[in-house]
Amino acid sequence: MVSDTHKDEYSLRKAILEQPKAEVVIHLGDGEDEAQSMKESFPEKMFLMVRGNCDWESTLPAVGEITLAGKRIFYTHGYSYNVKYGLSEVISAARSHKADILLFGHTHQAICDFEDGLHIMNPGSLFGSNGTYGIIDITDAGIVTNLIKI
Repeated sequence: MVSDTHKDEYSLRKAILEQPKAEVVIHLGDGEDEAQSMKESFPEKMFLMVRGNCDWESTLPAVGEITLAGKRIFYTHGYSYNVKYGLSEVISAARSHKADILLFGHTHQAICDFEDGLHIMNPGSLFGSNGTYGIIDITDAGIVTNLIKI
């Protein structure tokens, strides 16, 4: 998953190409235009997107939920949950939706955590030369999360 690409289509394309086996790309906001472009360029992949605070006039939803490989994922950009001031609101929302995995962006700070049965990940910002993104493998053995520097 990626977040906060802020018009950096090059880095987004690079991240997608680095993970050829990835079946789903989740964009967590602040990059709707380039995410839509990549959706057209990679029609074999499922793209899930939410709007960020910089996606002006976006009609994308603020939050999304999906069950993949039997695991419930709650994803959002995070600004509406005040994630720059703490994670309690967004964690509470994920738990109320019975999520196994919480994904959010907005802070540009990559985190990968596990708290009381909930995997929590912010892939950071993919923008620029120090960009990061996250991957999640859901297997019969469990969930593995990883942060990758572009």
